[in-house]
Amino acid sequence: MARETKPVVDKEATFDQVELRLGRVVQVSLQESSPKKAYRIVVDFGKFGRKTSVGRFTHHSEKELMGQLVVGALNFGTRQVGDADSECLILGVQFPKAESGEATFLTPANPDAKIGGKVF
Repeated sequence: MARETKPVVDKEATFDQVELRLGRVVQVSLQESSPKKAYRIVVDFGKFGRKTSVGRFTHHSEKELMGQLVVGALNFGTRQVGDADSECLILGVQFPKAESGEATFLTPANPDAKIGGKVF
């Protein structure tokens, strides 16, 4: 049986307000001060600059994350995670059989997708 979803919202008033862009991971390190195991990830969003994100993508190794294409929400504001500022949210989906909050990143099927490209 299908589960109920959240209420229907107006696309223009919600989704269209989120600045979703494609970026490439250029730096990854363990974020020691976060409440749960997480990485500090620097993402290059092309003309939108480099942004830092703290996220729970720790089922991937640092080496595996380097160079990956990721989708980021750039206009949610800065959030303090431990002693780090997380400037963007990297979109992900729960990592298979992992505890809630541990994610794998969303990435485009085409590796030649444009850095900074709009996600819609």
